Amino acid sequence: MDTKKLRQKILDLAIHGKLVPQDPNDEPASGLLERIKAEKERLIKEGKIKRTKKSAKSSDTPHYPYLLPKGWEWCKLEDIVCELKYGTSEKSSSVGKITVLRMGNITDIGTIDYSNLVYSSNDEDIKQYSLKKGDLLFNRTNSSEWVGKTAIYKGEQPAIYAGYLIRVRPILISSDYLNIVMNSSYYRNWCYNVKTDAVNQSNINAQKLSKLMVPIPPLKEQERIVVEMAKWASLITSIKNDKEDLQAAIKQTKSKILDLAIHGKLVPQDPNDEPAAELLKRINPKTEITCDNGHYPQLPDGWCKCRLEDIVEYEQPQAYIVNSTDYDDSYLTPVLTAGKSFIIGYTNETKGIYQNTPCIIFDDFTTDSKLVDFPFKVKSSAMKILKVTDDIEIEYVAMFMSITRLIGDTHKRYWISEYSKLCIPIPPRKEQKRIINVVKVMFEKLDAIMEDL
Repeated sequence: MDTKKLRQKILDLAIHGKLVPQDPNDEPASGLLERIKAEKERLIKEGKIKRTKKSAKSSDTPHYPYLLPKGWEWCKLEDIVCELKYGTSEKSSSVGKITVLRMGNITDIGTIDYSNLVYSSNDEDIKQYSLKKGDLLFNRTNSSEWVGKTAIYKGEQPAIYAGYLIRVRPILISSDYLNIVMNSSYYRNWCYNVKTDAVNQSNINAQKLSKLMVPIPPLKEQERIVVEMAKWASLITSIKNDKEDLQAAIKQTKSKILDLAIHGKLVPQDPNDEPAAELLKRINPKTEITCDNGHYPQLPDGWCKCRLEDIVEYEQPQAYIVNSTDYDDSYLTPVLTAGKSFIIGYTNETKGIYQNTPCIIFDDFTTDSKLVDFPFKVKSSAMKILKVTDDIEIEYVAMFMSITRLIGDTHKRYWISEYSKLCIPIPPRKEQKRIINVVKVMFEKLDAIMEDL
């Protein structure tokens, strides 16, 4: 289950009036907007806020994004807030009197992350930019995807805010409801349409933000929406956590399957199989087929142990390193790294493509590895390209390497000095093939479960 899509669906139902029922006894939004207008006039007369400058009148008929339920109204954001105020431009530090919230503290689900904080001791900034419970923080400059992300300040700790943020302070409107609106797909589409793009970043200024059309339900309905949304948010979080737990369990199950496989406990042995010792002697009569290793004290009959270097040859990758990092998904040749990212992009270079597959790519610093069965180029020299002797199944060796890593306290290359010296348990070749087939079936079933999450 895609919890992000589920969350967006619930948010969209909320701002379309489809999450909770309407109550004809509620004061309609038109009455609420009149009260907001009166309150705003009072604050202006008292000098607490400034009157918004009116833009030139347009003869165009107002455009409303979609139809609203009875009792709801459309209005501009500027009509329901005290102010839209940019944050401090003062440089923050690692210590100080008060927290300074930055765009990195605004999450993609409308909350504030307090795990990475900076501080200020500027008394004037503290006076001018202090946040109140219920303030919304709008990220005016960010990537195209995340410009406009908005979070609600709940008063968790005293804080001011930085210059890439805009403070939105509502009048008589539920801040939680407004935060729901400003995290919906309707709002994200609006951000995409009004943003201006520069090099590596997008921007939405306060003037544009002030013109955002906001769907306003009756105040009591806003409160019902907020309560219902909190229930859904809790459920979605629970689903997400359960999903992550199941993903972790599947990952652990895969590792256990491979561990059983290389210890001879996944498939039955066949006494008619050619013993592995004979296989290894045929490959190389000088191969040492025993070595001390406490991980494999009792291997099944017909199995033996040897060092990786006895059955694996390596090649340095320099001839296959990509010249340009100007990647494009329309290009044909993948550029690989042995780490988690694996395919880091695609190149249109036609020279220096590795073709002798299948092979294993091995990160010489992290000891991560990947089985590769297609032509490729590589990102850097921090890799070995490994070929397994023809009489040993490369997929079996790849299984062993996928759960066998060396983690040291120094940054060094591992293959030649240590990793190639590791003992690998070798079953008869026919058993290698049986192991591979069983593992494939099991992994396909586990992967199908993962896809359904």
